[in-house]
Amino acid sequence: MEKVQPHIEYPTRKSQVISLEKGKIPPQAIDLEEVVIGAMMIDKKGVDEIIDLLNPEVFYKEAHQHIFAAIYQLFKSGQPIDLLTVSAQLKREGNLETIGGEYYLIQLTQKVSSSAHIEFHARIILQKFIQRSLIKISNEIIEDSYNESTDVFDLLDSAESKLYEVTQGNIKRSSETAQNLVIQAKKKIQEMANKEGLSGVPSGFDKLDKLTSGWQPSDLVIIAARPGMGKTALTLSMARNIAVQHNIPVAFFSLEMSSVQLITRLISSETGLSSEKLRTGNLEKHEWEQLNVKVQGLEKAPLYIDDSPSLSIFDLRAKARRLSSKHGIKIIFVDYLQLMTAGGGQKGGGNREQEISTISRNLKALAKELDIPVVALSQLSRAVETRGGTKRPLLSDLRESGAIEQDADIVSFIYRPEYYKIDEWDDDDKTPTEGQAEFIVAKHRNGGLDEIRLKFIGKLGKFENLDSFDSPYEFHSRMNDAANDNTFKTENFPSANEAFGSALNDDLSPEGTDDGIPF
Repeated sequence: MEKVQPHIEYPTRKSQVISLEKGKIPPQAIDLEEVVIGAMMIDKKGVDEIIDLLNPEVFYKEAHQHIFAAIYQLFKSGQPIDLLTVSAQLKREGNLETIGGEYYLIQLTQKVSSSAHIEFHARIILQKFIQRSLIKISNEIIEDSYNESTDVFDLLDSAESKLYEVTQGNIKRSSETAQNLVIQAKKKIQEMANKEGLSGVPSGFDKLDKLTSGWQPSDLVIIAARPGMGKTALTLSMARNIAVQHNIPVAFFSLEMSSVQLITRLISSETGLSSEKLRTGNLEKHEWEQLNVKVQGLEKAPLYIDDSPSLSIFDLRAKARRLSSKHGIKIIFVDYLQLMTAGGGQKGGGNREQEISTISRNLKALAKELDIPVVALSQLSRAVETRGGTKRPLLSDLRESGAIEQDADIVSFIYRPEYYKIDEWDDDDKTPTEGQAEFIVAKHRNGGLDEIRLKFIGKLGKFENLDSFDSPYEFHSRMNDAANDNTFKTENFPSANEAFGSALNDDLSPEGTDDGIPF
């Protein structure tokens, strides 16, 4: 007899049934938008409180975008803001009928009686806009993730960059009019006029800061030299000056030396104890006390060192964004550019010159994105060694890529003639080169060029300002060289009694004469 299989009913979940109640609409707060715009038209105080918090894009309803744009235009031109002036402005722009006519404006003003709590309401509108932006960015990331041709590392960098823009309030940055930019530039100039000191991040080297007015935001600065010139020592000296003296947060990415080695160099520079003593730990009792006292400023300095080897430009940008958000870093040092990789899918693709071009272009993009200076070290080609004469570096000596020179706002070189056994500078005075270096500014997009002398203390791995009394030339003069000259021999001078006379010798001098005094 044939067996009949029992009918099995599979339970269905109610959640699988799609209903309109479960439908999603973008985050919005139209009622608050109406209240905020109505308050701005009836109370000037409300405009002053939130005009710099919002922009037309943050409003969900298109009509409100047009109305806020009209209000902003009136505010910018210094005109009064009320129902009539906003209506007239919308009419001039051809948007009055688009927003629903004067009747809609009247409705908005009737919804509110004052501008109380307007800032709180504006921040809720802004939060809704951020939520909508995150939804849009997330959808774009999902769509790109399904695209098999998209490089995963490029996708990660793009995703992190978009999310970072949201946190910084730079969502959908668009082009700006010349009028807006002129106003911003004039405001910045006025701020600089009222502010004492430099407009950028000070390097701690007086003549260099005078030339550049400090390292400027969004600038890419290249410091290039041959091995042994002191690239790391110079940037560490700068980082120390910025973090310790000025308490400005600094990020230092070292691909060549470990973080412990770098901090040991800084301790040597700060305490005056040689690196050899610190490496061996062979310190006297007073040197231990010196060490403990003088490193206190360094311990408190906002200096963040990352010694990740083979760092890719993608990793660097990701870490820099996090340091900017968490610690508010104001300058980045990279030691050094040729040790970096383009990262991800670009590894092994193209030649090394193309890879260096990608790295330098991304460093410049990072400087603009975070609006801080990025100082990157670079190697020079061996052409410097084979060149005759002073061996002073040239722009053409930049190694592996002309793109570095193209992308950088400032290209500079370190030159120490002492390294090449050159004893005198090639100037008119033939100044000794011992313990000195030259910081050559060979390209400066927004300023002049110069060759700045610095003091180099090799045993401490440290650069300092070269004051007039620091120069060996001040002590190495003809006065000291004239060994056979009798001009300054003491026996040629009169004695004190001969020069000025003495009451004790008055009786030895003839009466009424001054023969005992030679002048």
